[in-house]
Amino acid sequence: MRHALILAGGSGTRLWPFSTASLPKQLVPMFEGRSLLDIAVERATSVVPADRVWLGAGEQLRGAVSSVPGLQADRLVVEPSARDTMPAIALGCATIAATDPDAVIAVLTADHLIEPLASFAATLDAGFALAEQQPDVLVTFGVVPDFPSTGFGYLELGKPLDGEARVVEQFREKPDLVDAGVFLAAGPESYLWNSGMFVWRAETLLAAIEAFAPETARLVQEVVSGRPEAWEQIGKLSIDYGVMEPASTSPDFTVAALPLAARWLDVGSWPAYGDATGRDADGNAVAATAVLTGSTNCVVASSEAGHLVALVGCEGLVVVHTPSATLVMPAEQAQRVKELHRLVTEQAPGLA
Repeated sequence: MRHALILAGGSGTRLWPFSTASLPKQLVPMFEGRSLLDIAVERATSVVPADRVWLGAGEQLRGAVSSVPGLQADRLVVEPSARDTMPAIALGCATIAATDPDAVIAVLTADHLIEPLASFAATLDAGFALAEQQPDVLVTFGVVPDFPSTGFGYLELGKPLDGEARVVEQFREKPDLVDAGVFLAAGPESYLWNSGMFVWRAETLLAAIEAFAPETARLVQEVVSGRPEAWEQIGKLSIDYGVMEPASTSPDFTVAALPLAARWLDVGSWPAYGDATGRDADGNAVAATAVLTGSTNCVVASSEAGHLVALVGCEGLVVVHTPSATLVMPAEQAQRVKELHRLVTEQAPGLA
């Protein structure tokens, strides 16, 4: 049967101070009262039944995620601590396989906006069909680049498979601007952004982990079998480094990419949040009670109802207000919020 596993374990530090340790970005009601996780669950249940939608999240979020609309309480896969995406996905897939050995699983993210829903559902259905037809395939979804991004990894495409699917020849890490321009110029027949979403048979993914990271495979099975303390012995490793890259050069597996026929926004920074909420004719994105004059290309957000944020003569700023913290920075410095968050954790840990 078809299942969906939504990963919601990220910390979202680049969206501080909205996103905090106790309430990371995927749980913050940032989009007209809805969170990214609310939207992700709705997206998943458009493709598979609610009783086959699973959520992978950290222990500290057990209480918060249990109230997400459409998510069944017994479909929560708790990660005792953060171990990056490969252990998280391995634990989720092994848990699902214990209930359905023939499971075909879509691994989805909880920090993206994908529109329209019908286009996403059609692409996901094609991914399911490909994994069902070809037992050795690991499907990843690629996004057609529309600018030379240095913030995303890229999929280098090879020969065609069924339908729009292509073999992934190589995973390219986040490039410099020159290489990103080369990838963009080559076109979507050659390069796609790596979305971090996948479809595979549970048994195929678990076999790949056994092949490329046998110690992780052994420890995950111990956790699923009732020895949770084994989790702390698992090393941190991403699914791309741990499985997808070695599988792309292995004769035992086929890594395939399907282009995502939808608008895809990675809400991983404040400028990206501004793009997701929409900008006015002056390039301003406002999610607050705010008054702006003579200001352009700014992002203004507040989580405190009735608190007025006012900007005069500002260009390219991010201004974020919460009852406990205020952030002001040039939008071009947005990636440094992660660095700032480390300092906040050291100097004011209760506000991180």
